[in-house]
Amino acid sequence: MKKIGIACDHAGFQMKELLVGYLSTKGYDVVDFGCHSEESIDYPDFGHPLAEAIENGELEQGVGLCGSGEGMAMTLNKHQGIRAGLCWNTDVAALTRQHNDANVVVLPARFISNDEAIAIVNTFLSSDFEGGRHQGRVEKIACK
Repeated sequence: MKKIGIACDHAGFQMKELLVGYLSTKGYDVVDFGCHSEESIDYPDFGHPLAEAIENGELEQGVGLCGSGEGMAMTLNKHQGIRAGLCWNTDVAALTRQHNDANVVVLPARFISNDEAIAIVNTFLSSDFEGGRHQGRVEKIACK
């Protein structure tokens, strides 16, 4: 069973709950980093633990959610081992995996529907990094 992490803030809570259930039915062992209610919280408190779990090899991929997706993406991308892509449709989800080898998909929960979220996550998880001409570019992302 493949493990995947998920983290959100209060604006992404309802969508996260839907995705946890959905991913579980698809055979994923979902590690839920929270949050666990719609009570206002700070997204870095949940994004950093997700990023750390990927960086230390506990997980290969993750899903992050917040209202716009921007704050969660910024938080996740502070980590050297993370390439988090903000995705608002399936085309962007495919490209962020194929061209950028993203290991976290970030969703703007206030701007997409539940059906769109499921489609984006499915596309992200079923797309592979193409390597080739993209490999050198991805290697340049990390600060040295």
